[in-house]
Amino acid sequence: MERFGHNLSNVFNFKIKAWSSIRYYKEAVLPKLIEERLIRISPFANRLSFDAPSAVQRLRCLANFEALKFSKPITTLSDILVSRMREKSAENNGKYVAVHLRFEEDMVAFSCCVFDGGEKEKKELDAARERGWRGKFTRPGRVIRPGAIRMNGKCPLTPLEVGLMLRGMGFSNNTAIYLASGRIYKSEKNMAPLLEMFPLLQTKETLASDEELAPFKNFSSRMAAIDYTVCVHSEVFVTTQGGNFPHFLLGHRRYIYGGHSKTIKPDKRRLAILFDSPRIGWKSLKRQLVNMRTHSDAKGIEMKRANESIYTFPCPDCMCRSNKSEHSKSIQAR
Repeated sequence: MERFGHNLSNVFNFKIKAWSSIRYYKEAVLPKLIEERLIRISPFANRLSFDAPSAVQRLRCLANFEALKFSKPITTLSDILVSRMREKSAENNGKYVAVHLRFEEDMVAFSCCVFDGGEKEKKELDAARERGWRGKFTRPGRVIRPGAIRMNGKCPLTPLEVGLMLRGMGFSNNTAIYLASGRIYKSEKNMAPLLEMFPLLQTKETLASDEELAPFKNFSSRMAAIDYTVCVHSEVFVTTQGGNFPHFLLGHRRYIYGGHSKTIKPDKRRLAILFDSPRIGWKSLKRQLVNMRTHSDAKGIEMKRANESIYTFPCPDCMCRSNKSEHSKSIQAR
């Protein structure tokens, strides 16, 4: 990277049509890669590598999980925040729970779900949808059914729902929580119940000073990189929504922790039924949530199946070997 000034933006970016064939990669992309020795490819058709030979898959894991590093400023601050989280969870031997919460305004708007309800919320989210996706949600014939979306498990969990879920699963109010998120929609109001249930909750904004965060604040990807690193080192990772962030993180944690990492991936269809049931009591709700957590813990080493990404499921191609790197060993000895 020296000849590019250690800046990925200076690397040649090869624009590729979606669903390009393997032949196109060989005849058009490969010669440019040989010429430049390093190129960027976007968008990259990850599906082409689903059934690549094991040797290629191992190389991809080494590149993605060990060779590629965040920039020095990001890793330095991230390591500091990991240390601070461990200090704040000293009563639990430095172990903490990381929660990836997608409840930013753009996510809330894009979901087309109803939360507080009412005309004010509708106007706010309609305006947000129009700003971000002009005309996409208002074109003729488009029918939006918020109730059906929720029952299908497609609505982002609210901070309140995340708090209820975690408490129901058995996490006490003494649990140290790291919340990985952007700016929460109506933060003051929506975060209040979660903070009441988990007073030890921290974010990068509460762990770091304004001066420490200043170089990153205007760059969402750099802020996400900080969140990513703190989540990697957590004892338990809770994902509440799909997307690249949790998918890569799940694979990364499986890779460095020997194939299995403590992960909670809730059944959001089931959660919608439970939370919307007017007759369910706390004991019954808690029993269902404990079962959901047990199901997550019982999965053990999850093996990659056909049409799944090596970046989410690195086993068996990248995991079942004895010659783990020193990097992996050092992280496991945390």
